[in-house]
Amino acid sequence: MDRIVYFDYSALMLLLLLAGTLEMRKMARGHLGRHFLILVITTTVSCVAEIADYYLVGSASSVVLLKFISNTIYFAFHNLTLFLYVTYTISLTDTWHIIRRNKFVLCLLYFPIAVIMGSLVVNFFTPFVFNISSDGYYERSSGIILLYAMAACYLFWGVFHSFRFRKSIGFNRFVPVVVTYLLMFLAVVFQYFFPRYQIEIFANTFGLLFVSMMVQRPEFTIDSETGLYKLKAYLSNIKAAFINEKELEIIQVNVTNYKSLREMLGYEGASTLLSKIGIILETIDAENRLNSEIYNLGGGKLRLVIEKKAFEKTVEVAEEINEALKQDVRMDSAGKIGVVANICIVNIPKDISNLESLMAFGDDLNTLPYTGKVLFASDIYKKRYYDIMRDIDSIIEQALINKKFEVYYQPIYSLNDNRFNSAEALLRLMDDKYGFISPDIFIPAAEKSGAIHRIGAYVLESVCRFISGETFPKLNLDYIEVNLSVAQCMRKDLADNILETIEKYGVKPSQINLEITETAVNYSPATLMDNLEKLTKAGIQLSLDDFGTGYSNMSRIAMLPLKIVKLDRTFTNAENTPNMQIVLEDAIKMIKDMNMEIVVEGIENENLLKMFSDLKCEYIQGYYYSKPIPQDEFIDFILNS
Repeated sequence: MDRIVYFDYSALMLLLLLAGTLEMRKMARGHLGRHFLILVITTTVSCVAEIADYYLVGSASSVVLLKFISNTIYFAFHNLTLFLYVTYTISLTDTWHIIRRNKFVLCLLYFPIAVIMGSLVVNFFTPFVFNISSDGYYERSSGIILLYAMAACYLFWGVFHSFRFRKSIGFNRFVPVVVTYLLMFLAVVFQYFFPRYQIEIFANTFGLLFVSMMVQRPEFTIDSETGLYKLKAYLSNIKAAFINEKELEIIQVNVTNYKSLREMLGYEGASTLLSKIGIILETIDAENRLNSEIYNLGGGKLRLVIEKKAFEKTVEVAEEINEALKQDVRMDSAGKIGVVANICIVNIPKDISNLESLMAFGDDLNTLPYTGKVLFASDIYKKRYYDIMRDIDSIIEQALINKKFEVYYQPIYSLNDNRFNSAEALLRLMDDKYGFISPDIFIPAAEKSGAIHRIGAYVLESVCRFISGETFPKLNLDYIEVNLSVAQCMRKDLADNILETIEKYGVKPSQINLEITETAVNYSPATLMDNLEKLTKAGIQLSLDDFGTGYSNMSRIAMLPLKIVKLDRTFTNAENTPNMQIVLEDAIKMIKDMNMEIVVEGIENENLLKMFSDLKCEYIQGYYYSKPIPQDEFIDFILNS
């Protein structure tokens, strides 16, 4: 049979180019990167074996033997490629822990490749899969059907697994993975019926290129300055771990004096320092064979994410890191630099059960007093919570007196205008003793004690002072959103107090957007409606916050003079829940039919951004763009954006 191998030549050139790209762009870092590199190498070996077989012509015994060996290598590595692509899919969805829990499923995973390799071993003794005749010609045998059947098992497994855990990888990664399986399937079918055309490896190579461009993209996951993984990669991977109920341990490293070091060293010097700290972490990780993923979250925060099989080494590694960072870090230009780092071990989901709490706890680590010892979240979290609840009224009072409250701002992006057009003002409490205290703790306590009215007045004054300052006009923002608590909405003088504050600072009413909740509507509808009428007549726009968290009374919402409805972050899980998707689409249509605009909260990745953009929502808010940040950082962020 005269075979056409031009497709193999093309595939080999593309594979060599891809391998070089993986090395140059540092795409072989981490578990997934190394797995992908092995996949490329395996495909390359099978390609070389197939090309070599084509050039082995003749009836000499040495040629016949070499053709037999080259075909065996081809079948072994070509089928191994499909097996590795399935295991790559499992790694991508971060579900190995689920596979390993079920011994039967684990056996099913390895059974087809064992059958394939066993068939090739048998073929050494009897022509079960293929035969090389005495005149040097390749001939198929009946056993080749078994290899195709086992390959079909892996194709089915990979597609099924991708669909089952598509929520873990998102739409933008799900599509190229499934398309590659489809290409493999079509190529196998075509080459089975037309064996003259060697297109299987070319199809596999094309699929790998597609995955490389759409899934392995280092510019979205690797920080070019430190070589560590970015915040976005951390958010995506940890969120997947929570979704898949995967247990991880995280060594959190917070350089608590990073802000001072950055002021002293400058931006480039601070980046160099973080790179050197990153090298220290990578060295300790390698020496202990921990194989953790290391992330740079920015602001002097670094994270080592450790799989369960290495948990026994977590404490030892954390102690090594702690001792290493107690030593001064040598900088070429600035000499030795003293680093102060709080290091804490967190187990998820045992210690902390959701991403938002994990991020808040990580920020809070900066505020804890430096002890020089490795900390444990399990100890900090429980004791700290009970101590705070015991002292919360005193904490709030002292914060008001000593100005420990601070207004942070989270940017909101307008998809229609392609710019950050507004921001939400969010209150943060940094206590001298307890550090960061979540609004989920102090807001309910303040409503109960009545301190919420003074807190609300403080937030509004801070926002108005910011808007009336010299910097605000340079930001090109339309307005700032200010939250109103349930207790504030029940006061009859709410509107008068707000308008008085706005007038005091010379702020235009259109520059303030007030957020109310459905709960506030339920408590005191008459008082609320009177206040809202006064505020809207004065030109202040209103938003409904957290739409979708409870049983939304649409008739009541329709009566409110709202400009914006903010979809709660629970809607971001609608992507992979058909019934929830229907509810989401109907809710968006209903809101738009009432001539209201939509802000979507909790957007953390590109997949969610695309989904809500396709649904024609006007505004996006979430960690994908920025977490809530202090006023000075917010100004820098907007100006640089």
